[in-house]
Amino acid sequence: MAIAGRHAGPLTATAAELSGLTGRPVHPVVADLRDPASAEAAVGEVTGRFGALDVLVLNAGGPPPGRVLDVGDGQWLDAFDLLVRGPLRYARLALPAMAARGFGRVIVVTSTAVRQPQPDLAASVVLRAAVTAAAKLLSLEYADRGVTVNCVAPGPTATARRHEVLAARARRTGETLAGVEAADVASVPAGRPGDPAEIAAAVDFLASAAAGFVNGTVLTVDGGRTETI
Repeated sequence: MAIAGRHAGPLTATAAELSGLTGRPVHPVVADLRDPASAEAAVGEVTGRFGALDVLVLNAGGPPPGRVLDVGDGQWLDAFDLLVRGPLRYARLALPAMAARGFGRVIVVTSTAVRQPQPDLAASVVLRAAVTAAAKLLSLEYADRGVTVNCVAPGPTATARRHEVLAARARRTGETLAGVEAADVASVPAGRPGDPAEIAAAVDFLASAAAGFVNGTVLTVDGGRTETI
């Protein structure tokens, strides 16, 4: 298994932690979704080391919080590179080889904000919706070649990103961080934020042979928060 990220220090530490938990080697690859040369080098390194790339999980960080008209031109372009062009570049590099071997899994981590928009996450809402549509198109194109393309849409999850979003919301509204946190938890029928391991379990299922007939879907993992069917 290989994991990729922008910063070598945290990446190496995470790879060592995962290796200790699983008892299997985990190879760290320094890469930036926004950099074309980095993408080619990362995919080449993984295929050279393991012989093939069978499962590609695209999990981009979120752009800064902000409402639609507060996002500047440069911020839109940077977010587009991160959330749309970067993931599609990796898919372009990986999918033909997967199709040639007759097996592959591509999983894009998006957000429930695609289906139930949050006004203060404008760039994330708009551009994750775009990559969700692209994933659907790819799922149709590669379905008859043993390849599936799906999305996992997490709701509120106990990560540093969630704290960043809630802190920005508290600054914008003048509420206390504790009050914003309480309201966020109250919006989840399960009464708590998700655990990152629960999101990972959904990704693990979609990557498995058992999910071979699951294709072009968005798997929502949000404790029941999304109100649409």
